[in-house]
Amino acid sequence: MSTPLNKYSQAVSQDPTQPAAQAMLHAIGLTKEDFKKPFVGVASTGYEGNPCNMHLNDLSVVIKEGVQTADLVGLIFNTIGVSDGISMGTPGMRFSLPSRDVIADSIETVVQAMSYDAVIPVVGCDKNMPGALMAMLRLNRPSIMVYGGTIASGCHNSKKLDVVSAFEAWGEKVAGKIDEAEFNAVVENACPGAGACGGMYTANTMASAIEALGMTLPYNSSNPAVSIDKKEECERIGVAIRKLIELDLKPKDIVTRKSIENAVRLIAVLGGSTNAVLHFLAITRAAEIDFTIEDFQTLMDKTPFLADLKPSGKYLMEDLHRVGGVPAVLKFMLENDMLHGDCMTVTGKTLAENLKDVPSLEAGQDVIYPVNQPIKESGHIRILKGNLAPEGSVAKITGKEGLQFKGPARVFEGEYAANDGIRNGEVQPGEVVVIRYEGPKGGPGMPEMLKPTAAIMGAGLGKSVALITDGRFSGGTHGFVVGHIVPEAQEGGPIALIENGDIIEINAEDNTLNVHLSDEVLAERANNWKQPPYKFQSGVLYKYIKNVSTASKGCVTDL
Repeated sequence: MSTPLNKYSQAVSQDPTQPAAQAMLHAIGLTKEDFKKPFVGVASTGYEGNPCNMHLNDLSVVIKEGVQTADLVGLIFNTIGVSDGISMGTPGMRFSLPSRDVIADSIETVVQAMSYDAVIPVVGCDKNMPGALMAMLRLNRPSIMVYGGTIASGCHNSKKLDVVSAFEAWGEKVAGKIDEAEFNAVVENACPGAGACGGMYTANTMASAIEALGMTLPYNSSNPAVSIDKKEECERIGVAIRKLIELDLKPKDIVTRKSIENAVRLIAVLGGSTNAVLHFLAITRAAEIDFTIEDFQTLMDKTPFLADLKPSGKYLMEDLHRVGGVPAVLKFMLENDMLHGDCMTVTGKTLAENLKDVPSLEAGQDVIYPVNQPIKESGHIRILKGNLAPEGSVAKITGKEGLQFKGPARVFEGEYAANDGIRNGEVQPGEVVVIRYEGPKGGPGMPEMLKPTAAIMGAGLGKSVALITDGRFSGGTHGFVVGHIVPEAQEGGPIALIENGDIIEINAEDNTLNVHLSDEVLAERANNWKQPPYKFQSGVLYKYIKNVSTASKGCVTDL
């Protein structure tokens, strides 16, 4: 006997001992005929306060209409979001990474509690995507993710702008390179409307990787937010989710070790965000796949960095879409033996089958370099270990900054002190800026350091200064930077023991991060170190401090 399509929702819609549930379902407009259909939750992360998410509630309505047309019951619900760009550099940024797990928990809660047969998360900003995917994997019910798409570029003085342009303009202003009027012009023109940040920052990184993973329809990650392509994609979701329900094809059938490798190798080719390391460690945990930061490094070692995309390059996601989009990049990778083509996807076809009729990258394009002329022969994300990071750290080295850096430490007790120090001219060429007590417990919430790194770039120090932290970086960060240092300072890691002038050496060739101090000196300093009190003693961030794992384990909260 075949499994009914409404195998979860029938518990409330068909059971005669659940009259109250059925009365409530009638109250929302459902009929007895609807009760026989699968219930599909449409999980919107839409809210008005962020361009990445401002249009998602509207897209959710389009998706629901398609679900209804496919003879299913579509039910929209909402979960939270935090704008990284708006909260960046403020105390609010401490809530960004924790929001990933709140999103995962809330989607899992609603779908389980309401007995939905399938779920379609509609996502925008950085933490929406990994949070939604973690929930989809925990639930393991037919699911498709829909990314709201990238923002169009801004423009000022015939120069393309994006959100990072605003941060770097601030650095130029404090360095005296531009005046207040020019600074304001950049800020006012950087973000023209709806859509996620335009470069290969965390949102576009995760969207692209999840498409490679097989959990979205083709072109989902590169279809721009404000485009007919995005609207038409949303209209097709209903038919696609019905097919998944009929096939009983679930996330854990699609997210496998091989599909994870596809996703990580695409991140390497595109020069994606270091946040992908945190998120894929969490995603693979939800998928019950054994995957470590060392596995991330192995895949980076055998994959070239080929995309001339911001933040280290010159192009935006809209330019990649123009020359063929993410499917054309995946086809290019498949043709060059960089992908497992036999992985299943949410279309009910394999990745290779999806790519068979996809047009190749546009002839003459220069967004994606040839394999034999890479920007860097191996991936830009490096997992560094040494006496400063015994349990690992994550560097973003594109090769444009060089592969090694050695210099005296300039220590700051947190991001705000670093911002003040950069503004006041305390950071000198040749130094290694150390920003500590910004880890998952020390921050808390492991805030992103886009403001200080953008200020360093804007001040013209990008090629002469390195920065290390137990915090993390925005996908918009570029330069010689190392984050995710484990153990973090709050836990007494070696980064807590560094003093001004200590010589720090970063080596992206042998993947090491060391301070030139003997074990005896480090041990003596450790004996004299006293753990500072946690910055929160109640509320969401206190719960996060008490539950979060290290960055090398993905900052998950369910260990």
